[in-house]
Amino acid sequence: MRRLFGFALLAAFSTVAGACNRSVGGSGGTMTLNGAGATFPYPLYSKWVAEYGQREPVRINYQSIGSGGGIRQITERTVDFGASDAPMTDEQLAKAPGKILHIPTTLGAVALSYNLPEVGSAKLRVSPEALAGIYLGQITSWNDPNLVELNPGVALPNKPIVVVHRSDGSGTTAVFTDYLSKVSPGWKAKVGSGTSVAWPAGMGAKGNEGVTGQVKTTPGALGYLELAYALQSSLPVMAVRNGAGAFTSPAIESIGAAASGAAQAMPDDLRVSIVDAPGANAYPISSFTYVLLYEAPADRARGQALARFLWWAVHDGQRFGPALHYAPLPPAVVAKVEGKLKPLLPPESAAPTPAL
Repeated sequence: MRRLFGFALLAAFSTVAGACNRSVGGSGGTMTLNGAGATFPYPLYSKWVAEYGQREPVRINYQSIGSGGGIRQITERTVDFGASDAPMTDEQLAKAPGKILHIPTTLGAVALSYNLPEVGSAKLRVSPEALAGIYLGQITSWNDPNLVELNPGVALPNKPIVVVHRSDGSGTTAVFTDYLSKVSPGWKAKVGSGTSVAWPAGMGAKGNEGVTGQVKTTPGALGYLELAYALQSSLPVMAVRNGAGAFTSPAIESIGAAASGAAQAMPDDLRVSIVDAPGANAYPISSFTYVLLYEAPADRARGQALARFLWWAVHDGQRFGPALHYAPLPPAVVAKVEGKLKPLLPPESAAPTPAL
């Protein structure tokens, strides 16, 4: 994993005590912003931090501790921003000492990766029902008839399926279990959805990094993880049957197709789920991921610096997403984000151009 995300270490800047200049862009020094949360967008956020640091005197320390940790830390105001793939619930928002904004930053997919060298280069397929059955502990072998039927011509081995799931509070888990709850009444009744659930089967691992490592080193393993982690680790990913009956693989185009109608359905607070989206080309386990920040930050200058960074991220920063397997935000969603960020920007940036 160190080789995989070597560039990501650029995000883990050490905190510089007392070195924060209260005016961004001024001549007095560099401001440090602290954030924590989702591992799902960590590869892209790391790239953004490195690129933005070359443009502005702002240092961003982002710790990928999982969405649950990001929600907790922004609620406790121990960071300037949190990050979560799952929008905060009404109950979670009510516990915060101020109004928290949700800023969608990019689109990604939860991929299903496996370690099954016996099938060679064959690309495995799975249905919603079979996937729920595997994670419920009802389908336990790779040559189960349900899987054999879905994969004609593939010699699936008589080998146990080693289910891998997240052990920490996770937005990736929230997206995955949200999907299973929508497509499987049995899953919804027995397990439900959330950043943490009582898993009926399998072994836990911390972070997308941990799940990636477990799948890569465990013969027969199947795990859910953010697409970038799977592809950069050269792990195969399953094609999933969507609501239109088509088997789709996670890719920029299929993630974008899942989000194509999101802007029209987005509420004013921008909290929305796009799992099991309609459309023949839509990958059904796709998701926005969010940065969480206070509408009224405790430190105005820091809040303005964060807003400027986010403005850059949802405009110029989007061009870095596809190379890392994240889909750009639809223009209509960017317009909604602009409406949230403009009131937080410095006066001279009240109507900024895309390239701040």
